Amino acid sequence: MGRILLEMKNITKTFPGVKALDNVNFQVEEGEIHALVGENGAGKSTLMNVLSGIYPFGTYEGDIIYNGEVCQFQKITDSEKRGIVIIHQELALVPQMSIGENMFLGNERGSKAAINWDETYSEADKYLKMVGLSESSRVLIKDIGTGKQQLVEIAKALAKNAKLLILDEPTSSLNETDSRALLDLMLEFKKQGMTMIIITHKLNEVVYVADKITVVRDGSTVETLDCHTMEIDEDRIIKGMVGREITDRFPKRDKSIVEIGDINMEVKDWTVYHPIYAERKVVDNVNMTVKKGEVVGIYGLMGAGRTELAMSIFGKSYGSDISGKLLIKGKEVDLKSPRAAINEKLAYVTEDRKGNGLVLSNSIRVNTSLANMVGVSSKGVIDMDKEYQVAVEYKDKLKTKTPSVEQNVGNLSGGNQQKVLLAKWMFTDPDILILDEPTRGIDVGAKYEIYCIINDLVREGKSVVMISSELPEVIGMSDRIYIMNEGRFVGEMKAEDATQENIMACILQAGRGE
Repeated sequence: MGRILLEMKNITKTFPGVKALDNVNFQVEEGEIHALVGENGAGKSTLMNVLSGIYPFGTYEGDIIYNGEVCQFQKITDSEKRGIVIIHQELALVPQMSIGENMFLGNERGSKAAINWDETYSEADKYLKMVGLSESSRVLIKDIGTGKQQLVEIAKALAKNAKLLILDEPTSSLNETDSRALLDLMLEFKKQGMTMIIITHKLNEVVYVADKITVVRDGSTVETLDCHTMEIDEDRIIKGMVGREITDRFPKRDKSIVEIGDINMEVKDWTVYHPIYAERKVVDNVNMTVKKGEVVGIYGLMGAGRTELAMSIFGKSYGSDISGKLLIKGKEVDLKSPRAAINEKLAYVTEDRKGNGLVLSNSIRVNTSLANMVGVSSKGVIDMDKEYQVAVEYKDKLKTKTPSVEQNVGNLSGGNQQKVLLAKWMFTDPDILILDEPTRGIDVGAKYEIYCIINDLVREGKSVVMISSELPEVIGMSDRIYIMNEGRFVGEMKAEDATQENIMACILQAGRGE
């Protein structure tokens, strides 16, 4: 057994009406990668916020012992001074600033009188090299992709002399190639002696990198698994997380009940150009059909144009110089706004639930009615009693875990926020739902519940288009799958013909121009 670098003893943290952590104990050895797993709302991020000083000493009970000393952090800079650095799921980067400026924001190089820019950029370039990023530190954050932005966050942490690096859902927005590269980088850092804690819902990644796995359920530690002395697979981790075995992660649809019918939506020769760089084509002559009672998957690597396609269809809410035809139930429509799309029974559930999907500072009640305020109004005045009844109805229907629909959405776990977002669009009574990354950043139990909701929707005769970066999810839930690469559809497969190997081969062949 190695030296204990971190010990959190009997940690209890209470919010109004909720005990988020209940007597949690957690140990991390020096030089290991320790995974912290659990369902949404289990208390993982809360525990790390206690550790990093985001929740200061005095707001929780229990002890933090780091490097042999009892620590009482009052703010995040206190923990960073000791080498504990946390990288949150939502990247804390300023798009209009350079990589170097972002890396040393609040940690500037120079004197009180002036920033030494030569030192800033030379130091930044040194740390970028350490994480394998070849970009100049003078490049603006907005001009690099999400995978590279994640590497900038890690370089930023290294610049703070991180000894214990905490990564909260580091690959939630990355494609499989970038995710594997990041995990390999973590393994390289481990060889160099760094200690890491990783929080992730992608259990294949846990199995790939972790030395130990601590399972948290309902605010309590359930068990710690040693990957070097035990045979650990994803099913074993799931059993610890949810307290039972999940034998089938993708609920089956009864084909005798769910009949695939006529075409609900058809896209013909659809082409979209970038809204700023007008010469850049982001969607290139796409053709697609979606039938009644059908789940159609769209898979592609990051930057393939999936979200751009979805948003351009949904009332031209993305892009410029859009051409092609859109037919709903056989009738050609020209949807010039999201409201026009809603009126044609088309809904788009964004991949960015916190930025574009929900108003986090508002209640579940208010968020549920946002896209259909007419449905809770009389003569232009909102009927709050009706709004409340609608919110309760969808809370019960989707099994959203909350003490009240008056609860602010920002206080919910990721899985429950996703359910509120679905409720918002289901309340518009759409016939066609485009779901963009519907299970991003949520745990396996919440994912299963979302899949059941999708199955219920198609059972009612609705059509679902599901965009996902997770190949097993696309294959497990779709009736047909379109494969997208560089703005074009490069393949179409029936579910029974689709394998991860076939889909990736299709993308690689398209990339080589075959």
